[in-house]
Amino acid sequence: MIDRDFLLSTIRDVPDFPKPGIVFKDITTLLNNAEAFTMLMEHLETRYKAMNLDFVAGIESRGFIFGAALATRLGIGFVLIRKKGKLPYTTVSEKYALEYGVDEIEVHIDAFRGEHKRVLLIDDLIATGGTAEAAAKLIKKLDQELVEACFIISLEFLEGKKRLEKITPVYSVLEIA
Repeated sequence: MIDRDFLLSTIRDVPDFPKPGIVFKDITTLLNNAEAFTMLMEHLETRYKAMNLDFVAGIESRGFIFGAALATRLGIGFVLIRKKGKLPYTTVSEKYALEYGVDEIEVHIDAFRGEHKRVLLIDDLIATGGTAEAAAKLIKKLDQELVEACFIISLEFLEGKKRLEKITPVYSVLEIA
């Protein structure tokens, strides 16, 4: 069983970060709470262990924490999806729009070691969904089966989850209206 209220209580709100008017959801306080982190990882392991996944792909950088931990629990590989210029080998990239401009993420061209692998995409939070949408497109661009996208927190009022559901099923552990 997962106690969503308990998990929410372990996430710190940081007002006016990174700019005035934003309330940042700081998951470091969940990560340093062994009971909360264990509960979360047990929940994710239970949810995904029967899905016959081949890889978990995590979005830089907090998605690396949850993705690597989950991949280890499931006994499968972990793939890094990083900002442009951070991976040392040949990559495939996808651009996405920001409030003012564009950004780009990449994955190694051979990260999934073949085609048609079953992949779970994971990150800590979905807000407007731009980065997650680009990551989903990257996985599909490499001819992989994106089984689901998972987020620890979904900021429902920003509708990123709805945006991403047009591409793949989406699961969020905690939803904030």
